[in-house]
Amino acid sequence: MAHVVAVYPGTFDPITLGHEDLVRRAAQLFDRVIVAVAIAHHKKTLFSLDERMDMAREALSDCPQVRVEPFEGLVTEFTAARGGTAMVRGLRSGTDFDYEFQLAGMNRALVPQIETVFLTPSSQYQFISSTLVREIAMLGGDVAQFVSPTVLQRLLAKVGKS
Repeated sequence: MAHVVAVYPGTFDPITLGHEDLVRRAAQLFDRVIVAVAIAHHKKTLFSLDERMDMAREALSDCPQVRVEPFEGLVTEFTAARGGTAMVRGLRSGTDFDYEFQLAGMNRALVPQIETVFLTPSSQYQFISSTLVREIAMLGGDVAQFVSPTVLQRLLAKVGKS
């Protein structure tokens, strides 16, 4: 049986419990999961690349078959270079589906050997997004129910609310 590697790409600014849920579920489906943290030159991130990678590693330290790596450029090239045959994408809503369906089609056109697998988060995480978590934290709201304790500490320190 082939060793199946999946890549879960994203900015993870910060990694949320929704992201963690998808990674843990993907780890049950695939032999190895690479959490590919985008360098994200096109986005202004709150956390540096190293901080985002550290938070992902801390949050997923209990998952031995999960690795966290940075990536830049086309995620299809990154996935192929790591021997990946699947890309995991999360779907929270119909709006996500429209965008992700188009992205999956483009990725398949670029590298037909890589399949996109859509996972929906557990119901308690369907509404969580990194953008909303950052905004709520910056405005002094309680985000403890949306991120792991180590991410919460870093987030509060970053926005000056600790």
